[in-house]
Amino acid sequence: MKTIKFLMAAAVALMTAMSFTACSDDDDNSSNYQKYQQEVTNMVNKQKKNDKVILIVAFGSTWGQAYDTFEKVVDDYKANFPGWDVYLSFSSIECINNARAGENEAPKSYYDPEHWLTAIGQAGYKQIVVQSLQVIPGEEYRNVRDSYVKNFMNNKNGNFTDAYMKSLDRNVVIGTPLMAEESDAEELAKVLNNESDIKAAVTEGIVAFMGHGNPEGYDYYGGNIRYVQLEQYLRALNENYYVGTVDMDQTLVDDVLANIAGRDVTYEVGAISLDVNYPANTATKAQLFVLMSIAGDHAHNDMADDEDEESWFSMFNAAGIETVAYETTFKEACKKGYAAGTDYIPALAERSAVRKLWMNHTKEAINKLGTEDALSTPTTAPDEE
Repeated sequence: MKTIKFLMAAAVALMTAMSFTACSDDDDNSSNYQKYQQEVTNMVNKQKKNDKVILIVAFGSTWGQAYDTFEKVVDDYKANFPGWDVYLSFSSIECINNARAGENEAPKSYYDPEHWLTAIGQAGYKQIVVQSLQVIPGEEYRNVRDSYVKNFMNNKNGNFTDAYMKSLDRNVVIGTPLMAEESDAEELAKVLNNESDIKAAVTEGIVAFMGHGNPEGYDYYGGNIRYVQLEQYLRALNENYYVGTVDMDQTLVDDVLANIAGRDVTYEVGAISLDVNYPANTATKAQLFVLMSIAGDHAHNDMADDEDEESWFSMFNAAGIETVAYETTFKEACKKGYAAGTDYIPALAERSAVRKLWMNHTKEAINKLGTEDALSTPTTAPDEE
């Protein structure tokens, strides 16, 4: 397996990065913003069939495999939520720009939640669900919740009448990430342990999951703690399970290897300090799995790159553990024309059983419509005394 570094495409993306900035005083950027808004508006006007809409919000990616995963998610949502229109947005402006610049794959157009919510409002949708495709309630989820959705509900850009905003009162809800609560981590552990490819791997040796995580200094305790909890629930099922991340100080690959070797590791997650000393694992084989919604740059480079000495694959093998990072038995490959088993890394959102967990969160959100748990708008919120 070889991983190609797309530096030229990335450079092109960086040169055009400002072209998609949502808020700018620059005339060219303003023109591009309006151009992209018109593109999204045209798509919504063409595709609108119902008065209810689910907007799925992913971080984004520039990998073909990820694009096909996103299509599968949208198709699954359409099949399981009749009477609802379904759209997909990226919360990462960098991913939007890089996809538009053609990094890794042919150029492809994605749009941020602001453009989509504007078009959704202009189309007069009566009920709106914004569903996070994030794994934990960390930085990206908070950005969607506290910026995009909040700005829409406040009619920040003045796109909608007070009458329309009033009609949305208690008719907009947010679907939470995959592991929003500790109980979600427990449920995910059961689902992953029941996946045929994972179950086969864990009976033969170590199974290590690589999540993303958030930097510890930004009060993302409620998100980062889920990785620790997931590991504990997985290990209650089989002690060959381990969980790490690429962006948390105490759960990087060297910490995972320390756990495997039976050395002391301390997890500092928010206000929690957890001393871990697992029994030394004498297994000589390992299979790596990505604990992200899609298999993109982190999965193929940080986890599976055999040419990078600091990748999980390389460090596991350097530790004397015969390790593989690509699949041979996964049966649900989304990528069109892609043969499972050849340079293939299955992601969480490619697993139908995991998608059901996200959809359960969407159903929970829908049940909040019309209740006090749904979102209110300033046009109907009570006046402050």
